[in-house]
Amino acid sequence: MDAFTALVERHGPQLYRLAYRLTGNEQDARDAVQEGLLRAYRGFDAFEGRSDAGTWLYRIVLNCSIDMHRAAGTGPNKPAAAPLATLQGLPAASASPERLAASAETQRHIEAALEQLTPLERAAFTLRHFEGQATDDIGRLLGIRGNAARQHVFRAVRKLRAALAFQRSGQ
Repeated sequence: MDAFTALVERHGPQLYRLAYRLTGNEQDARDAVQEGLLRAYRGFDAFEGRSDAGTWLYRIVLNCSIDMHRAAGTGPNKPAAAPLATLQGLPAASASPERLAASAETQRHIEAALEQLTPLERAAFTLRHFEGQATDDIGRLLGIRGNAARQHVFRAVRKLRAALAFQRSGQ
């Protein structure tokens, strides 16, 4: 129990941040982390130690987050993408109103573009560009080969670029 508690305390903030980025809202992120921790706790005795315990826990919460994001589906009740300002900190106090407005507009475009990704693309992109994971590690976390992880990241970046270029063109 002490080992599991230490593991959760060490990785809890990163687990929540990942779940929030993938699910798009606080409640779903909390639910995904709670479900993941419950699954991990139930299976902790069966953990074989072939990988780092933190990686194992990360993968469980990642899978719960992906499942929750998929279950959200589409339609009027679909959660919005996680606000980037919440995830990356607040803008500088010295920022001009024009700059803040442009930043908010850019943020809305990015959030809309992220919603166009499949759950797997969003997970791969988030792990690579927000969490700084190597593509081979992303593959292990997602249960796919490294080349497949690279493809998911590549497709996500390509879709985001296209969506953002479309938004910038004013259409």
